[in-house]
Amino acid sequence: MSQFSPITVNSSKLKAPAKKTGATTTQSEQLPEWNLADLYPAMDSPELKDDLVTAIGDAADFERNWKGKLAGAAAKTGTGGLGRAIGDYETIEEKFGRIASYASLIYAGDTSDPERAKFYGDVQQKLTDASTCLLFFPLELNKIGSDEIEKAFAADPDFARYRPWIEDLRKDKPYQLEDRIEQLFHEKSLTGHAAWNRLFDETMTALRFDIGGELLTIEPALNQLVAREPEKRKAAAQALSATFSENLRIFTLISNTLAKDKEISDRWRGFKDIADSRHLANRVEREVVDALTSAVTESYPRISHRYYAMKARWLGMDKLNYWDRNAPLPESTEELISWSEARNTVLSAYHGFDPQMADIARRFFDKQWIDAPSRPGKAPGAFAHPTVPSVHPYVLLNYMGKPRDVMTLAHELGHGVHQVLAAGQGALMASTPLTLAETASVFGEMLTFQSLLKRTKDRRGRKAMLAQKAEDMINTVMRQIAFYQFERRIHGERRNGELTADQIAQHWLDVQRESLGPAVILNPGYEVYWTYIPHFIHSPFYVYAYAFGDCLVNSLYAVYENAEGGFQEKYFEMLKAGGTKHHSQLLKPFGLDASDPGFWSKGLSVIERLIDELAAMEDGTI
Repeated sequence: MSQFSPITVNSSKLKAPAKKTGATTTQSEQLPEWNLADLYPAMDSPELKDDLVTAIGDAADFERNWKGKLAGAAAKTGTGGLGRAIGDYETIEEKFGRIASYASLIYAGDTSDPERAKFYGDVQQKLTDASTCLLFFPLELNKIGSDEIEKAFAADPDFARYRPWIEDLRKDKPYQLEDRIEQLFHEKSLTGHAAWNRLFDETMTALRFDIGGELLTIEPALNQLVAREPEKRKAAAQALSATFSENLRIFTLISNTLAKDKEISDRWRGFKDIADSRHLANRVEREVVDALTSAVTESYPRISHRYYAMKARWLGMDKLNYWDRNAPLPESTEELISWSEARNTVLSAYHGFDPQMADIARRFFDKQWIDAPSRPGKAPGAFAHPTVPSVHPYVLLNYMGKPRDVMTLAHELGHGVHQVLAAGQGALMASTPLTLAETASVFGEMLTFQSLLKRTKDRRGRKAMLAQKAEDMINTVMRQIAFYQFERRIHGERRNGELTADQIAQHWLDVQRESLGPAVILNPGYEVYWTYIPHFIHSPFYVYAYAFGDCLVNSLYAVYENAEGGFQEKYFEMLKAGGTKHHSQLLKPFGLDASDPGFWSKGLSVIERLIDELAAMEDGTI
């Protein structure tokens, strides 16, 4: 139950300065690669070796100095009390986190490189072994009575500073196991779920997709699904399906194993619902998530079904094939967006909200905190890694120059700004629950979209932008809740025994059919598309956080538009809070309440209004 956990995914032997690969979006423009020297100069650097030795030794010393003594320390004040203990603990966690972040980012840069993979695995093992010395600390803290903890808060200001972390920790108490069992779970994680996560990553990175005789990695292959030519989209979809099908056995085994692994953990800890452990980690009530899920599923006909029927007409089709779902509209531009234009677009939008936000985001470009090109072996997708408060975040992208890539840049920089602002809370309290972690990223997207929309004067361009935003919101809200429902089905069924690939496929098709509606044909081949979603593997039930964040931001942005002043200050205070406040406390200054049944309907109504405007454009009423 230590705050350190074995390194998982999304993670890059890059030495400083980073070398150029020649990856471009235009004929003349290089894409930036990150410089990880702010963490460590290289995998074999003396600094890294020394920190690893020191961290391991410090963890062992911490156990010797404090194990079995926390109850006595609770009665003390000053340097010998719990304030000193938790300060020492945080210092070790910070060092562990720095080493783990470097190994994770090194690995993300090329998961197919055996040298990086070995480095990643070796560091993962050493940190997991060393962190067993820290396991006792949160467990033993939770054995101290509430009255004694309150007295320690009152007597020791150094300890009182960590009240939010302690209060969060004590929410885990009902699910806490005996110390030796916790140690076993922790040590076995390396050969358990962490090993299966790594197998998924390395398998996915090694896949090649034959599209027109060219063997592509997954990111360029998925990018073909937004090609303007229908035949290219179809060829890409079929190539993706063929390769996923060839590897279906391994993905089925990984999914079954991880679902069973989670069931074992949940059963031992006493979680009643299959998603309760995620809700606890997110510090959000099950009832709030259930309300979100119900509101979204009830809106499927009004939003996603209606939108895809409209899009089919725009493309001159009776129905969309699944590979046409994200096809560009005839009104959309084919021109690739250069990196410099993407940079200026996002920074301009951020500056329009508040210069401070743009100043923080600009550091990512100026200081080489971004790795943008798509390369063979590189981790797919995009992420912002917070590393540790004493350093800074890093952003990974697979930039192809599409409009969606600009929005992804805005999204990940939103995370980055949030992580920079929350760093002041320290290693234990900077981290934000997933549901709130998506707030700044989605807000960054919304700022960028609204900035671009205001500049777009012609009708065709406005329609293309509105449609793109509607699709992005459908993908973020409806699609992610469908993913959540799919996961609930798979984890629920797994309790009755292993699922075959056909059974998993049927659940996938059922939830997709419900969310996408009758205007989308789920052609043969789509039944295996569940295989490539990394969140199912690395973070079960993560996905509803996207819908939570999007609907929350829709409501938050409405407050911003109607605010007479002071919104920016409250917004930055929310981000600076990191993980020190519950969502109810963070939203209260804006007059928002996620437990209100009408809250989610307000967020969804923003998407509906976009579709209403598109419908009015189609029938000529505007």
